[in-house]
Amino acid sequence: MQSGPWQALPASVADLIEPELDAITEEIMATIAREVPEYARPFEGSFGRGVRTGVTEALRQFLAVIRSPSGARGPGREVYVALGRGELRQGRTLDSLQSAYRVGARVAWRRVAEAARRAELGPETISLLAESIFAYIEEISADSVEGYADARSREEDERRRRRRELVTLLLREPPAEEADVRAAAAGAGWRLPRAAAALAVPEGAVDRLVSRMPADTLGAGMDGVGCLVVPDPEGPGRAAEIERALEGGRPRRSRSGSGGANAGGPTMRGRSASGRASAGARSTRGGSAGALGPAGALRDLPASWSLARATLRAIEAGAIDTDDRPVRADDALGDLLLFENRALVELIAARRLAPLRELTPKARTRMEETALAYVQERGNAAAMARALDVHPQTARYRLGKLRELLGEELDDPGARFELEVALRARSPRS
Repeated sequence: MQSGPWQALPASVADLIEPELDAITEEIMATIAREVPEYARPFEGSFGRGVRTGVTEALRQFLAVIRSPSGARGPGREVYVALGRGELRQGRTLDSLQSAYRVGARVAWRRVAEAARRAELGPETISLLAESIFAYIEEISADSVEGYADARSREEDERRRRRRELVTLLLREPPAEEADVRAAAAGAGWRLPRAAAALAVPEGAVDRLVSRMPADTLGAGMDGVGCLVVPDPEGPGRAAEIERALEGGRPRRSRSGSGGANAGGPTMRGRSASGRASAGARSTRGGSAGALGPAGALRDLPASWSLARATLRAIEAGAIDTDDRPVRADDALGDLLLFENRALVELIAARRLAPLRELTPKARTRMEETALAYVQERGNAAAMARALDVHPQTARYRLGKLRELLGEELDDPGARFELEVALRARSPRS
């Protein structure tokens, strides 16, 4: 019990108040029922017992601290902590309980003041008595706030635990039985969506992102990677919500040179790495990297998660440029294929690019750029010139040099395919 103004009251004041306790209790009960809408019902059963216990215990403890100001309230404090917890369990805020406390203080003071005047207590004592009553009510009110906060914290912890378990169940392979999913969803307070997708993010960002994501998004750490289960990711405005969440809510800067109707707008991305920029797990503007798997029925969520997780690995390795936007795994399958099969791609590159090995670094880069333009533009010299930003005559000259180095490989479909794979895996490109 903290020190309070009651410490300066003579113990005889408690003897003066004690005969009034029953009358004060009944008036407080009646006034609460009349003035606090949430309590405007008969004080019966556990509800009635709880209110009466709260009132009588408050008055009893108040007399106890006057008689023994240095003593602790002991177990009596738990009454008000429990009342705070009970308000949360009943689905109420603390407003009604705080109103009841104020009503109790007002009624108690009026009745106590009458007794004090009859006993001809001095003005100083009466003033100190008033201050003590209201300070005491503030203290038990603080106990209830503590109980409410503790209950809410426990409830949130339980909710998070259930939701983490639900995420684990949703990602299980083979997929869990529908009845098990429904039961777990009901226990977690999660409404089953018609469609969902898995969003892979850095594990440390999960708690921060869940509160910013679309409603009913689930989040949990899964083997070192953060997983967000996003309901209805293709719904109206969902892409923009996801992007804003990952970017930390910052306003988007305009992007020069990005043509089209959606230029500068919130659009999911999946783009090849330009120069293999080291994007890492963080956006350059302070957001979080994110990879969104394909949307589908809940039974398809494990596959969505597998693809999202692989795409995030590629983003963190710099194999996919996020352009500071979340990446749709479906839009980055080519880059993901190269990234996930690096050893095989290196074997192909060693075979198909061997003729370029003896060139100087500058010449080798020029020939690799020419070869990539060749396979992409199907050998059209004019289109190659535009892609390389060189004069058509220069493009034809380079193509002649390329044929000297690679020979018949340029005309063989299988060899051209492998050549493009090798070049896409190695060459900087926009």
